[in-house]
Amino acid sequence: MNQHTSGAQQITAFAEKKVTWLELFYDLLFVAAVSKASHVLLHVENGVIPLEYLAKFVLIFVPIWWAWVGQSLFVNRFGRDILSHRIFLILQLFFVLIMTASLSVNFDQYYVPFLIGYVGLRAMTAIQYLSVHKKEEAHRKITARYLGSRFWIGLVISSCSLFFDSWIRYAVLYAGIIIDIFLPLIGRHHLVKSPINTHHLLERFSLFTLILLGESVISILAVLQSSDWTWPSILFASVTFLLIIAIWWQYFDNVEKKVNKTLETAGQTIIYGHLFIYLSMCMIAASIQLLFLKQLNYSFMLSFIFGSVLLYFFSTTLVFHKYRHAHLRLGMYHLVFLVGLLGIFFTVDLFVILPNYMIIGEVMLFFGVYAKLTT
Repeated sequence: MNQHTSGAQQITAFAEKKVTWLELFYDLLFVAAVSKASHVLLHVENGVIPLEYLAKFVLIFVPIWWAWVGQSLFVNRFGRDILSHRIFLILQLFFVLIMTASLSVNFDQYYVPFLIGYVGLRAMTAIQYLSVHKKEEAHRKITARYLGSRFWIGLVISSCSLFFDSWIRYAVLYAGIIIDIFLPLIGRHHLVKSPINTHHLLERFSLFTLILLGESVISILAVLQSSDWTWPSILFASVTFLLIIAIWWQYFDNVEKKVNKTLETAGQTIIYGHLFIYLSMCMIAASIQLLFLKQLNYSFMLSFIFGSVLLYFFSTTLVFHKYRHAHLRLGMYHLVFLVGLLGIFFTVDLFVILPNYMIIGEVMLFFGVYAKLTT
């Protein structure tokens, strides 16, 4: 009887796991890192964003995302609001500051502090796994030991980049990061036996999504501050604000009302799918400023904006499809309709040059329809 009661209490505690205030503070420090990564997309040369800067944006953003994901997953499975775990998280905040301060398109100048910040963050997470595995039992013990020991492989490889120069240094760095990212996928057979807390994980990723929406709000402020408050600029800012509301509506209504948060999975669709959601949201935020400033060639501008929206659409559809209640999942006709709507807007805009507020209005309309169909 006591064992049954104890087990029921553990299940209830697991189901009611909440985000702590320290986790929220941890997220806050990533705001500056995300902002630095997003601003890389504002580099324009000859009417286009050079491929070099598009690549640098991804290369800067991926370590930020993975460092944040690594700690969030540890807290999700093994974290408790106790002194020792708080100390680990506070120590990681120090490494977050170092990594954020060193983020720059000029990788060479700030490489060492960036590496110290990133490796320090990931090493602390690996140590946490090793520190808790002795206290866990059965599959949870195996999962903690697997992650705590295997993450050192990527860390050692990335650290070896210090012994190289030029492009080889970065190849070694990102080889370690890629191995680090793929290790949970390789060890999926361990992780599925120690499922994530879906409610807590979705809450964590939703909070990071708010950070990305904040970048779009900052873009609106930049638009208003860089203009003379003409009617076109006011109209553009107003429609953009409605666009952000539509994105918020589509994403958060799905998370709050349509998702089955009792599913027990490894959570990898949520984890890896959100990388592409976040990349697309950064691109949309940059699109707002670039569209208003009219610095891009018209055709490139359309491709960049609608490409960002298409990436968001596919990635959110992928992430939420598995976790939505079966009777609420999108059908193929929904996908065809939404992709077709976006394709019509893009095709028409290629042949008819429209003012920026009408283009952003089309994007807003798409998100409004997408939100309505999915919520």
